Amino acid sequence: MDKIIEINNAIVYRGPHRVFNGLTLEIADGCSTAILGPNGAGKSTLLKLLSRELYPVRQDGSYVRIYGRERWDVWELRSHLGIVSNDLQQSYSARAVGTDVILSGYYSSIGRWKHQHFTDQQRLRADSVMHSLGISHLKDRIFAAMSTGEQRRFLLGRALVNDPETLVMDEPTSGLDVRACFRYLDIIRGLMADGKTVVLVTHHIHEIPPEISRVVLLSRGRVTADGEKSNILSARRLSQLFDTPIHLMYQNGYYQAVPAS
Repeated sequence: MDKIIEINNAIVYRGPHRVFNGLTLEIADGCSTAILGPNGAGKSTLLKLLSRELYPVRQDGSYVRIYGRERWDVWELRSHLGIVSNDLQQSYSARAVGTDVILSGYYSSIGRWKHQHFTDQQRLRADSVMHSLGISHLKDRIFAAMSTGEQRRFLLGRALVNDPETLVMDEPTSGLDVRACFRYLDIIRGLMADGKTVVLVTHHIHEIPPEISRVVLLSRGRVTADGEKSNILSARRLSQLFDTPIHLMYQNGYYQAVPAS
């Protein structure tokens, strides 16, 4: 089976701070995976490794490969790996209108610029993506006037316009109310049903949909557990991971953490 992500013995710094000291992780194509960890675990740094904003320290036997390659042109990578992150949502151009948010995915830009040109086929693809996500009626609304859930769907559409094989999603339901959360999770489940591989990076246990088969626990820059979801998600493991007593509940394919009495 082809590998989407191969990280081997990676040492990674954010400024003077060493986040990873020998991180090793592989994710195979078709194996939708949740990477779960508390704040400070290294999740944001991992996302920047995958988006090629950061690179590991050069040393023998250390590498980060995406679809078998260590170096990518961002224009080519976007058709293989789509990333939807909270950093992107916070930094996105507030004045961009809905259609332009989707179209900006073709250039991996923050907003649309005068030098950017789009074919009729690209515009039709953008319209199709908006329709599939239920946001066509918002195509002329400015980004700043949208709800958090609406913004999240437009940024997902920005990634989907390139029809990537894999989606990397950063805390996808953070900031959403219950209705928007359920709707967004249904969209993610639909994408997996259509053959997309999803890598979910989060500290929210309730975000892990039933179709996710593998869970990786990340703590202080280290993988502390990795395997089948049913084996990894336990009250004992999660209590250790989050350093607090947790009782784990399971219903309809979803897990939820509540305080242990």
